[in-house]
Amino acid sequence: MTRHSISTPAAPAAVGPYSQAIATHELVFCSGQIALDPTTGELVEGGIEAEADRALRNLTAVLDAAGSTLADVVKTTIFLIDIGDYATVNGVYSRFMPDPPPARSAFAVAALPKGARIEIEAIAVRRAD
Repeated sequence: MTRHSISTPAAPAAVGPYSQAIATHELVFCSGQIALDPTTGELVEGGIEAEADRALRNLTAVLDAAGSTLADVVKTTIFLIDIGDYATVNGVYSRFMPDPPPARSAFAVAALPKGARIEIEAIAVRRAD
């Protein structure tokens, strides 16, 4: 199996030893995206709604760099600092995801990098080259 790293300046650079995504012939595995502004590297302000929006925009940019879109996503995982943000995140998420939405897991965690309140990762089907 051949795999290669996906990287784009349209999403924040990795903050550790990992790739923004890894693509195989058939799948794209996107690392979790938090609400970092790709230009400044700073966490966006405005609460959970703004963070969810930015995280999904970052995820979209990584998928685009891999030749995929949100319509190609088959599974997402959402990590939340506060499970009480679940309904708000659903509202933002539903504006991004096409029908039918991908399979998804969401759960609360103790902490996320850079003080983020949300992180979203995805697996997508890769479009043919």
